[in-house]
Amino acid sequence: MISKNIKLPPRHIYPLDDWRFVQKKYSPQYLAQDETVFAIANGYLGFRGNHEEGTPVVQRGTFINGFHEQWPIRYGESAYGFAKTGQTMLNVTDSKVIRLYVDDEPFYLPTADLKSYERVLDMKAGTLNRDILWETASGKRVSIRSTRIVSMEHRHVAAISYEVTVLNAPAKLIISSKLRCPTEKLNPQEDKEDPRKSPKFDHSVFVPQVSQVKDQRVLLGHQIRTSGMTLACGVDHEIQTENTYSYKSECYEDSAKIVYSLKAEEGVPFRMIKYMVYHSSRNAPVVELCERTERTLDSVTEDGFEELTEGQQRFMDNFWTNSDIEVSMYRDRRTQQCLRFNLFHILQASARVEGTGIGARGLTGEAYEGHYFWDTEIYLMPFLIYTSPKVAKNLLRFRYSLLDKARKRARELNQKGALFPWRTITGDEASAFFAAGTAQYHINADIMYALRKYVEVTGDEDFLFEYGAEMLIETARFWADLGFYSTNGKDQFHIHGVTGPDEYTAIVNNNAFTNIMARENLRYAVESLELLRKKAPDSFEGLAKDTDLGLEEIEEWRNAAAKMYIPYDEEKGIHPQDDEFLKKEVWDFENTPLENYPLLLHYHPLVIYRFQVIKQADVVMAMFLLGHEFSKEQKKKNFDYYDPLTTGDSSLSSCVYSILAFELGYLDRAMELIKYAAWMDLADVGGNVKDGAHIASMGGTWMAIVYGLAGLRDYGGKISFNPKSPPRTRAVRFPLTVRGKLLEVMIQRDKVTYTLKKGKALTIHHGAEEIKLSEKQPSCIKELGDTN
Repeated sequence: MISKNIKLPPRHIYPLDDWRFVQKKYSPQYLAQDETVFAIANGYLGFRGNHEEGTPVVQRGTFINGFHEQWPIRYGESAYGFAKTGQTMLNVTDSKVIRLYVDDEPFYLPTADLKSYERVLDMKAGTLNRDILWETASGKRVSIRSTRIVSMEHRHVAAISYEVTVLNAPAKLIISSKLRCPTEKLNPQEDKEDPRKSPKFDHSVFVPQVSQVKDQRVLLGHQIRTSGMTLACGVDHEIQTENTYSYKSECYEDSAKIVYSLKAEEGVPFRMIKYMVYHSSRNAPVVELCERTERTLDSVTEDGFEELTEGQQRFMDNFWTNSDIEVSMYRDRRTQQCLRFNLFHILQASARVEGTGIGARGLTGEAYEGHYFWDTEIYLMPFLIYTSPKVAKNLLRFRYSLLDKARKRARELNQKGALFPWRTITGDEASAFFAAGTAQYHINADIMYALRKYVEVTGDEDFLFEYGAEMLIETARFWADLGFYSTNGKDQFHIHGVTGPDEYTAIVNNNAFTNIMARENLRYAVESLELLRKKAPDSFEGLAKDTDLGLEEIEEWRNAAAKMYIPYDEEKGIHPQDDEFLKKEVWDFENTPLENYPLLLHYHPLVIYRFQVIKQADVVMAMFLLGHEFSKEQKKKNFDYYDPLTTGDSSLSSCVYSILAFELGYLDRAMELIKYAAWMDLADVGGNVKDGAHIASMGGTWMAIVYGLAGLRDYGGKISFNPKSPPRTRAVRFPLTVRGKLLEVMIQRDKVTYTLKKGKALTIHHGAEEIKLSEKQPSCIKELGDTN
C-alpha cells in the first residue's frame, strides 16, 4: 500500500488523554473535522458535534438511523434491472441549539474573548462536555458549562445540561432554547463530483403535521413527503437557579423556542436542562408518535438528568469491561487514545440498533447517505460478535427481514434465489452505478460468512435454524444459478460478470474473492441443512416445503462448491484477482502525484479499469477471511504482489493488510498499517473525516489487534491464537466473549496470558496446543513464539 504522511492533531490544542478526546482551544480551522469527532450517538439517534449556539457550523447534524426520504433514480440512459429508487438518510429536527445573550451581547465563538476553553469527548462516561470562560466587551466574566448526552439506556432520549454563571457582576441574561426542522430546498446536483457524498433534494422534504407548545414543552411532528415516514420531536426543560426568571414560548410549523429572561446575580448559576426525545416510524401516524414522545418526556423529566448520566455510566462501564483494548507503547500514547476513540464510535453506531443496519459513517455525517453496505458483516460483526453478541444478532435478524426484497431483486436480475442489495436502507438496491454496486454479488456470501461466525462463536444454533437456514437456501440458489460449468473439459464451476471488493476492477470473470466466498456460502448451506435435517427433521421438512427445496438441489450446491474454479497462476505462485488482472499494465504509481489520490476523483473509471491498481483488499481479504484455504507460501506471494498495487484510497485496506503482515512476520509493516487504521479519523488520514467517521475502518482496527497481533483464528468455531511480540509495545490486553464466557488475553514482550474472567470452562488453542481454562485453573501463561 502507498505510504501516507500522518499528521496527528496538534498537542497544544488536542492534548493526550487515554480516555478523553480534549480540545483546549477553539480552532475554526478544525471545525468541520471536530463536528464528526465530537459527535455522540446511540445507534438510533445521533448528533454531530455542533456547538450549542448553532453557529458557526459546517454541517448541521441530527440523524435517526434508517429515517430517510426516497427518490427516483434518473439515468441518462436506463436499462432493464437498473436500481429504481434512491434512499437518503435525512438530517432531522435540530433540538441542540441554545443561544445565549449577556446584556444583549450574543455569545458567538469566533469573536468571543475566551479566557479559557475546554471541550471533552469523555469516552468513559459517554458524554460531551464543554467548559468556557468568556469575558464580554464590558468586562463581565461568564462561565458557560454544558454536558450533552445521547442515552444508551433510553433509545429515544438525549439531553443537555447548560449552566451559565456571571462571576464578577450582575447581568441581564437571555437564553433561547430552540427547535428547528430543516425547510430549505437543496440542490440535487450538489457535490456530484464526489460519489461518496449525499445527494440533495430540490424540494422540501418535511411536511408539517403537528406543532404545539405547553408551558416549557414543545412538540413538532412531520411526515416525509415521498417515503411517508413519520417523526415526532419533543423537548422539555427543567430550570435550577436561585435567580428570578421568566420565559415565553413560540411555536410554528417547523420551529419553536422557549426564551428565558433573568437578571443574574453575581456568582449565582442559571442551569437549564433540556430534555430531547425523538420517535420515528415507517407507518405510525404523527399524532401517535407525539403521544409516545410525551410519555417519554414525562418519564425522563421525572427521573432527572443525574439519573440519565448515572445510567449512561453503568452502560459505559459494562461496555468497556467487555470491549476495551488496553495498549502500552513506547513513546506513544496517541494510539491508545485512537483505539478507544474507535471503539467508542463503534458503540455509538451500534448500541441501540434495532430493526436497522449500521450506516457506513454511523450517525456522524451524511456521506454515503446513511446506507448499509458489506461493511457491517465483514468489518463490524467480528467485534460485535465477540463483545456484544445481542447487537450482532439484531443485525443478522435485520438482514433476514430483507429476504423477500432480496428474492425480488434476484428476479429483477433474471436469477433464482435472493440477492441482497449492495447499498440500501429499505432493502431495495440504491446503487445507481451497477458496475461497482449491484455487480458486487459477494454481498450475499459476506452476510452468510457473518452468519457462520456468529453461530460458531456464540453457539446459537436456534438462530441458524430459525433464520439463517432460509437465507442460506436462497443465497446458495443464487450462486448455483449465477455460475456455470466450463466447456473446456475441466468440469469447473465458473462465475462471470462480477465485481469483487476492489472497485478499481469491475465486471470481471472469476474474481478470486467472489468465487472463494461463494464456495464457502454453498458449503455452509449444505452443512447447515444437513444439521437441521438431523437435529430437527420436522423443521427441515417445513422449511423445505416453504422454500420448495428438494434434496437434489442441495447436492447441486455441494457439487458446485467442490468444483468451484479458483484462479491460480502457477508461474507466479499467486492467485490472480480475476481471469484478466495479470494481463493488464501496472498503474504508474511513481508518476502519479499524491494529490491525485483518491484516483476515483481524478480519473475516469474506464481508465482505472485498464490497469493493475487496487482500491481495497481483494485477494488479501480472502486470505484473511478464509486463510485455511491458502498455504503460507501462497499467502506470502499474494501479499508481496498485491501490497504495492493497493492505493489505500479506501479506508478498509490498511487493517486487512496489517493482519496478513502480522501472520507473515512483517511486524514493522504490520504496525505501520495498524496506525493508518487506528489514526484514520483523529489524524484525518483520508482527508474526509468532515463527512463522517469511518466506522468500518474502526472495526478493522479491532480486527488488526485481535486477528493480527494476537493471531486469533476461529475457523469452524475453534478459537486459536498465534500472538506476535509487538514491536515498540510493552503490552496489549483485550477481552473476548466466547459462547457466553469472558476471556481476557494479555500479550507482553515475551509471553501471553489467557485468563477466564467469567464462566465455568473454556477450551482454546495456543497454536496447535489445546488449553483448558476453568474456575479452578482460570489462567495459562505461554511464551511467545511457542505456538507449534
